[in-house]
Amino acid sequence: MSDKPIYVTRPALPPLQDLLPQLESIWQSAQVTNGGDQIRAFEAGLGEFLGVAHITPCCNGTIALMCALRACRLPPGAEVITTPYSFVATTSAILWAGLTPVFADTSPDDFNLDPASIAAAISPRTAAIMPVHCYGRPCDIDAIDDIARRHDLKVIYDAAHAFGADRLSGGLLEGGDFSVISFHGTKVFNTFEGGCVIAGSAEDKLSVDRLINFGFVNETTIEGVGINGKMSEFNAALGRAQLPLIRRQIERCRELHHQYHKKLAGIAGLTLPSDAGYHSNYSYYPLRVNDTFPGGRDGLYDALREQNIFTRRYFYPLIPEFPDYAAHRRDAALPNATRLSREVLCLPIYADLSDDDLARVCRAIQSAAGTV
Repeated sequence: MSDKPIYVTRPALPPLQDLLPQLESIWQSAQVTNGGDQIRAFEAGLGEFLGVAHITPCCNGTIALMCALRACRLPPGAEVITTPYSFVATTSAILWAGLTPVFADTSPDDFNLDPASIAAAISPRTAAIMPVHCYGRPCDIDAIDDIARRHDLKVIYDAAHAFGADRLSGGLLEGGDFSVISFHGTKVFNTFEGGCVIAGSAEDKLSVDRLINFGFVNETTIEGVGINGKMSEFNAALGRAQLPLIRRQIERCRELHHQYHKKLAGIAGLTLPSDAGYHSNYSYYPLRVNDTFPGGRDGLYDALREQNIFTRRYFYPLIPEFPDYAAHRRDAALPNATRLSREVLCLPIYADLSDDDLARVCRAIQSAAGTV
């Protein structure tokens, strides 16, 4: 039996020959940044694939979040209600933008922010909400946008995980004022590093376009305090080569997801993730492991590592459990998010994962459970 490492994810890459024509074009033009042919073509293709009108590619997802927040023109220090159950960049972007994160709890039966907890966290200083479509599973957009309208709040959706995911009714990326996707190497769609901001209007897109280019309106005019958040021509070229492949990769991940379901069904102490009720991109397999499983979640994590299988405890610890973020934790309990952070173990899933490697992961889990 192979003992080669199996990692939680692996970036999908296009055949190198598919990228070479774009690279030759870059070398011929000698334009490597500042909105050349590659970025313009990528922006158009990306918008068509995602079905959105106002999209701005960026150098990475964190800068994209910061610029979306900046484009909202929120008062300095204003409060932004967000989730404790996410990658730390969600909250660090709020702080880097000079704003104050306020943590609400997740839903009891979901990975996303609970609208009731959002409503309870609103104060006179609240200016915005930043939910996360965790693992690409859609938030309750209708409820969140309704809360925002009633309280005159901006909404910025951290859609880092949500490339290719959607609600059954559509419009996942059109909720709120902005949505932000990550194209990091760990994501289902990657440009090595990258991301994008999806704006609700042409005016908001123009604001983001200027913010990622230092705030320049023209050669001699700067509007606002911008940053260098532009995507390079190389990353855009890679994105163009990736787009024709992504549907097939998502379909492969769907097959792997359902293989996990078949092989892990019925094991006591495990709750398998559901893909019902939305269009998943199958880029995560968040297994919940409760205390009735031998050794619990962390015991299984360690047992798999001993067999060279590298899962991830996405997301543990909670963001407000890190010292630099603890001061922003108002609710000491956050019971639902805390339970998730103690139970979730993300299993390996990516388009190049072989059936044999998936079976090896499942055998290791079955062995830890004492069922084989």
